[in-house]
Amino acid sequence: MALMTGDEYIESLRKLKTRVYIFGEQVENWVDHPIVRPSINSVKMTYDLAQDPKYQDLMTATSNLTGEKVNRFNHLHQSTDDLVRKVKMQRLLGQKTASCFQRCVGMDAFNAVYSTTYETDEAHGTHYHENFINFLKMVQKNDYVVDGAMTDPKGDRNLAPHAQKDPDMYVHVVERRDDGIVVRGAKAHQTGSINSHWHLIMPTIAMKEADKDYAVSFACPSDADGVYMIYGRQSCDTRKLEDTKNDCGNPKFGGQEALVVFDDVFIPNEYVFLDGEYDFSGMMVERFAGYHRQSYGGCKTGVGDVLIGAAALAAEYNGVQKASHIKDKLIEMTHLNETMYACGIACSAEGHKTKAGNYLIDLLLANVCKQNVTRFPYEIVRLAEDIAGGLMVTMPSDKDFTSDTVAGKNGETICDICHKYFAGDASVPTVDRQKLMRFIENMCLGTAAVGYTVESLHGAGSPQAQRIMIARQGNIEGKKELAKAAADIED
Repeated sequence: MALMTGDEYIESLRKLKTRVYIFGEQVENWVDHPIVRPSINSVKMTYDLAQDPKYQDLMTATSNLTGEKVNRFNHLHQSTDDLVRKVKMQRLLGQKTASCFQRCVGMDAFNAVYSTTYETDEAHGTHYHENFINFLKMVQKNDYVVDGAMTDPKGDRNLAPHAQKDPDMYVHVVERRDDGIVVRGAKAHQTGSINSHWHLIMPTIAMKEADKDYAVSFACPSDADGVYMIYGRQSCDTRKLEDTKNDCGNPKFGGQEALVVFDDVFIPNEYVFLDGEYDFSGMMVERFAGYHRQSYGGCKTGVGDVLIGAAALAAEYNGVQKASHIKDKLIEMTHLNETMYACGIACSAEGHKTKAGNYLIDLLLANVCKQNVTRFPYEIVRLAEDIAGGLMVTMPSDKDFTSDTVAGKNGETICDICHKYFAGDASVPTVDRQKLMRFIENMCLGTAAVGYTVESLHGAGSPQAQRIMIARQGNIEGKKELAKAAADIED
């Protein structure tokens, strides 16, 4: 099997024995849990579109490892065209789900680990690259979802991993056996972890010799012995437990994060891709971060497309679509959204081939892309909230819109009153305006995109992380030489 259908993907999750905890209790049937299922539906879309002939050019690729057709999320980029298609695919999925579809971290991890293991083997005579190729062939054959896991809890950020009071603040090797290693620790903020078949673990920072036990990369099944996950709380998440779907905003799709704990987990040698080679931990981190910062130029613009459309609809439903300031705000939202997309495309088009043969984006432009993403969605959200109006956050619940409780002197029910006083343009049913306001609320403040703005800020590294990389790669010394030459200044 090279390409699963969406339904086959959901059934494959049922076969896993993944340990999931929500609100302090273990959940056995997490696949059908109302809080979890929307995020599974978002991942399902990556399978559904790959089956659609209309989208196969974006959603699938030919594997350089097997020659078979594979889902692009499990593909190693073979050209700048592949890098560009990746961004276009991510925008498409953002448009289809208005949410995080959770497979980008795995795709970005594949490409970072592939090239890093090649160069690690070249320097140290190890066999990590062969291990990884065999692992990825298995992933491609089964069309698995793999969670790329980089972020450790970190504890006291002022201390290196080995100097932490609690050594488990970073994932580390606690035992080395002839047949593998035993690891302990946790990965935080893990996007799509519960919805994944496997996890691909990477170090979270560049390390020195004293931290070599923390310089570890490996793969393990989501239901491996000793692995368990604590589901991340999101704003308005319990609305999904209510009878109505109108208050959810985005009832079909959603994102997901979790704390993934490794409680003395045994990893066979064949799934180890770095073990103590601390001098290559920084390369793996930098390359993964670069790929993932590129990703935001696609996924966030797709979600932005939907939010811009929702804001334009809100203007129509409110009867203000012809106002010049409304038109100008929509123009500004579009400008900001397309600027993020342009950076995603630019860093892809300027990519180059690694020693291993896959393609790496232009790291400077990828960091510029993500720096824009830490800012522009906030302004897009502000403008969407401005256009939508206060009803977005003051509207009564859906139970009020369906209540038969009599409140009016002439026998009007709460339902009658809500539909009367929350009407806008007379040609638009009040229930449509109600749904749209909840949708905008959910996108701006809620769970549909795992927090559209907060994830834009901190996902793939906080703003300062990109500024550090921009400083490293901006080549200020080279620019000084350009200025000297242009001004005819001699040393």
